[in-house]
Amino acid sequence: MSSNTEIAKQVIDALGGRENVNSVAHCATRLRVMVKDEAKIKKDVVENIEKVQGAFFNSGQFQVIFGTGTVNKIYDEVVALGLPTSSKDDMKAEAAKQGNWFQRSVRTFGDVFVPIIPAIVATGLFMGVRGLLTRPEIMGLFGIAEYNADFLTYTQILTDTAFIALPALVVWSTFRVFGGNPVIGIVLGLMLISGSLPNAWAVASGGDVQPMIFFGFIPVVGHQGSVIPAFITGVVGAKLEKWLHKKVPDTFDLLVVPFVTFLVMSILGLFVIGPVFHSVEQGVLVATKAVLNLPLGLAGLLIGAVHQLIVVTGVHHIFNLLESQLMASEGKDAFNAIITAAMTAQAGATLAVGVKTKSKKLKALAFPAALSAGLGITEPAIFGVNLRFRKPFVMGLIAGAVGGWLASILGLAGTGFGITIIPGTLLYLNGQLLQYIFMVLLTTGLGFGLTYAFGYNDDSSEEAAATTERLEKEEITGNVPATRQDETILTPVVGEVVALSDVNDPVFSSGAMGQGIAVKPSEGAVYAPADAEVTIAFATGHAYGLKTANGAELLIHVGIDTVTMNGEGFDQKVAQGDKVKAGDLLGTFDAAKIAAAGLDDTTMVIVTNTADYASVAPVAAGTVAKGDAAIKVKA
Repeated sequence: MSSNTEIAKQVIDALGGRENVNSVAHCATRLRVMVKDEAKIKKDVVENIEKVQGAFFNSGQFQVIFGTGTVNKIYDEVVALGLPTSSKDDMKAEAAKQGNWFQRSVRTFGDVFVPIIPAIVATGLFMGVRGLLTRPEIMGLFGIAEYNADFLTYTQILTDTAFIALPALVVWSTFRVFGGNPVIGIVLGLMLISGSLPNAWAVASGGDVQPMIFFGFIPVVGHQGSVIPAFITGVVGAKLEKWLHKKVPDTFDLLVVPFVTFLVMSILGLFVIGPVFHSVEQGVLVATKAVLNLPLGLAGLLIGAVHQLIVVTGVHHIFNLLESQLMASEGKDAFNAIITAAMTAQAGATLAVGVKTKSKKLKALAFPAALSAGLGITEPAIFGVNLRFRKPFVMGLIAGAVGGWLASILGLAGTGFGITIIPGTLLYLNGQLLQYIFMVLLTTGLGFGLTYAFGYNDDSSEEAAATTERLEKEEITGNVPATRQDETILTPVVGEVVALSDVNDPVFSSGAMGQGIAVKPSEGAVYAPADAEVTIAFATGHAYGLKTANGAELLIHVGIDTVTMNGEGFDQKVAQGDKVKAGDLLGTFDAAKIAAAGLDDTTMVIVTNTADYASVAPVAAGTVAKGDAAIKVKA
């Protein structure tokens, strides 16, 4: 067995060496690496390193899954070997530039709500324990007829505080994410739930408490339990504060900025944003409840079937908003049980692969991944095992649909959210514990049984391993290629054609990256060489990855070693996920700055999936203009 130091050295080598790494950080399960040149990563080598449970690109980072505990040790080793470190916030800032607007928006929701989850988890556990201790049969075991009123008040403090203060927590976290002062954010949030305002829940109950009426027509109440109004208030407030910092002289900044921010945002929050977005929030909540109340368990069936697909795309944090609304309005979360079923099914599928395979390496990968999934962390199971062989993932989706249906039929709803499966058991001490355990066991068994019977065969493991990279990339990005067809790739830059073999970079001149052409540019513009989707848009602006409508995967690399310029002289016009037409401007570059840096601006366009074609033939020669044919590929 290799030592952690040896594994760290192998990882660094497979990443293209220390010089190819901008920074490294880690989370609970993954090493997260920002690299200079993705093309230098040997992904197949990474996946075969001991203790590695999977590797993929997501959110602008190359992520290597080691699992809980192990990742901390490997991180310490790679840092000791010289990799530069970065905080997760720094990495998020860099990764935030990647992806389309929807992916970026959902990441923002995740950044806002994820820090709040621990408070909600703890509150949910308190609710479950309180529900258990106040059941007559439990009280009878201890000979208690009724609890002291003061003790019950204390338990209410434990179970109610987080939800009473939820708007303040949301405004605080939103200010933090959008660059405002979090202290100003939390005070503004506390203003929205001030005890001087009519309590929103008391008003809603239809008792004697009435809204305050301003200007004769605007009803104003506290924002207890509100999420969307608090989020919008936080976004607008943070942007206002940042704008004021730019406009107000430093001498008066400390006095003027907080004063104006509180004044303007309290007015907007209570009189405009609150009333308007409270109605929006109610609409979202009504729609969510309508879905969850679909007859015959349809909600569980649908959500259980697609939830892990949504996790693969990385936009699953959108559920945090819905779950927090449900908890604030009803004190329970039916999503939690359905999501638990979806995750449990993947754990069962991974366990079946571990039991059935004869490969010691795969067993060593599958069993810890299944355990990790049982604790609520499914990434090692999904990316390390199930997606690699595809069928186990599909069997898990089917079992997740059945488990979600059962959760809906049983009416399961947790007393919180943020934890699932084994730890999530504590959220069902509200009289639903046995039903919850039954659902988890049945779903695990179904995921295991379907995968064992239909989802995995050792005879196909070599073929599956050979296509791992393509499958994971397709699942993560949703970019499943169409059937490849013959097509002509146009030149992306204007200039003089250079034989690829003459390029002063062995990675390109050797053809290791694939076949293509090189051009010595005479103009500083890069154009789309075909109708395509932007699969990679390097933050440095020096390179672009494209996938054409006919299936060709292209890399356009402006200059040699230009990544070292860190974006200086480059202006990127597109983002990952954008759809472009042939001839659309991808970006510009300053040839003079490249030359001043002592670098070569020769630009390569490579068909990186050359092996998928019968032939990839350069057809350009001499001087090429925009729109000239550069490469012909034949399927």
